[in-house]
Amino acid sequence: MSNEDQDEKPQPAEPRRRMRLPPIIKPEDRGVGDVIARLAESAGITPCGGCRERQQRLNNWMPFRHS
Repeated sequence: MSNEDQDEKPQPAEPRRRMRLPPIIKPEDRGVGDVIARLAESAGITPCGGCRERQQRLNNWMPFRHS
């Protein structure tokens, strides 16, 4: 091993960033899946079982934290 490999230290994790949510997101929305489902419903698309499963996955992938 070279000295360069031994001198490398693990990088600290980046701090979490906060951002202001756009006005299209309502306080009852748990994540991005809820927003997409609401927009699809307002466009006249009726949700099916696959849509609801996708909504849950999207909510888990990108949840909102309202403070």
